[in-house]
Amino acid sequence: MFPVPSVPTPAVQPRRAPLWLAGLILSLALAGPLSAAEKVLSYLKEGQPDAALLLPPPPASGSPEQAADMASVVAVSRACTTNETEIAAGEKKFSMATFGPAIGAWWQAGKLPKTEAFLARVQKDAAIATDSAKELFQRPRPFTVDPSLASGKLEKSFSYPSGHSTEGTVVALVLAELFPAQRDGILAVGRGIGWHRVWIARHYPTDIHAGRVYAQAIVRALKASDRFREDFAAAKAEIAAAAKE
Repeated sequence: MFPVPSVPTPAVQPRRAPLWLAGLILSLALAGPLSAAEKVLSYLKEGQPDAALLLPPPPASGSPEQAADMASVVAVSRACTTNETEIAAGEKKFSMATFGPAIGAWWQAGKLPKTEAFLARVQKDAAIATDSAKELFQRPRPFTVDPSLASGKLEKSFSYPSGHSTEGTVVALVLAELFPAQRDGILAVGRGIGWHRVWIARHYPTDIHAGRVYAQAIVRALKASDRFREDFAAAKAEIAAAAKE
């Protein structure tokens, strides 16, 4: 049986994706907008879930709410330690492997190919939906509004809702159902993937919170798909079979 791991605190324990995911056909390492050729949905319907109905607009430019949101980014990013910066940088192209500390050391290359491919499709659908939501709201990122916050390679996509927060939460919610005994640790990793983007001024806190809300709607929509349910069942069976080895 799988051992129940002790879960390190995501905020202080660097996690770098191992090289074993490099050969995965549908890479989970999604960062930035997808190309037109990549925007092929596996489970979600085009335009669903509708971000315009689910999410409020982000704080308006020049508003007190926007000023408070920016002040939070400035405070959090300036207090960010070198260790925290490395964690956030390591998650720029996060993957299923990022959840390894919460799932267990037995998580190995090729051990669960159906599960790996299934989660790749899940995250890709989440990325497509989030790209559409970003284009709808078109909120500039914090470092665009305040260039003093810029560092490293900068994203060209919009800020709201956060793609990392949305995708990280979607993958975490699905993984939590596949590995219920590790649910709390898995969800903590998903939350961290989003929040760590505030550390490096890639997102506002409201971007992160919106991503978590949107992620829950995405998961509900995923579960309405017959193909998703079939693939989820296949992944669950694969995990159960591996547990008996």
